[in-house]
Amino acid sequence: MDRLDAMTVLLAVVEQGSLSAAARHLRSPLATVSRKVSELEAHLGARLLQRSNRKVALTEAGRSYVEAAREILDRVDEAERAAAGEYSAPKGELTMTAPIVFGRLHVLPVVVDFLKAYPDINLRLMLGDRLANLVEDHIDVALRIGNLADSNLIATRLGAIRRTVYASPNYLARNWVPVQPAELSAHDCITFEGMATTQSWTFTEGKRDLAVPVRSRLAVNTAEAAVDAAVAGLGITRVLSYQAARAEAAGLLVPLLADFEPPPAPVHLVYPSQGLVPIKLRALIDFATPRLRAALK
Repeated sequence: MDRLDAMTVLLAVVEQGSLSAAARHLRSPLATVSRKVSELEAHLGARLLQRSNRKVALTEAGRSYVEAAREILDRVDEAERAAAGEYSAPKGELTMTAPIVFGRLHVLPVVVDFLKAYPDINLRLMLGDRLANLVEDHIDVALRIGNLADSNLIATRLGAIRRTVYASPNYLARNWVPVQPAELSAHDCITFEGMATTQSWTFTEGKRDLAVPVRSRLAVNTAEAAVDAAVAGLGITRVLSYQAARAEAAGLLVPLLADFEPPPAPVHLVYPSQGLVPIKLRALIDFATPRLRAALK
């Protein structure tokens, strides 16, 4: 029995959630996947999985073994990458994730320039507002907006982004300019579900947080849609400052209630703590950091 191969199969079963899903992922016959897991259990003299018709669950012994197996395979992978020269020359594959709008506006241009400068590196850029697990999703580096939870991630601060209220000049000409957050309850609002609830917005007055009820005429699930609706004069919206930067620069939106904005949200590049950092990842971080800091000024 090839134990490294058996570990790989076991991890695929755990990550995919079933033997059949793992077989599809590995492009291997279901019978082969099942046999390798059974052989590994026989070798260890312990049951690792509780099997059912649709899914599998780890036993207590299985949880301990999977954790150790993942570390072993990561170390083997690291040794192979070192032997292949990945730690001595910037080459290989990278995966990066970033929020959709910020990624399209600011990260993608940096990535394009980076790949032109490093022809031996290929990069997969995943744009999405879901907070991915870097280790489980096999992501090398992520751009995160907001306070970071305690974790084993290494973080490089890039700057900060404001949460700002905007309206079009056309809308304000037909209504009035709010000077206090409480006045928003009398306005038509466009709420972005990714920013907060659709019932209230939170502001800051001195050291106090103010939860202000808003009347949502339109609720959307992307910042771009919120900005477009505000530009069209439907009402007042609230998004991160970079999401409305182009519309504001063009005079299509006007920022409001700046004195009541919450503290700016920090922006970081983060990557897993993994000992020796591959030179391809170090090259990306060193290349992207000054350029993204400039974009956030």
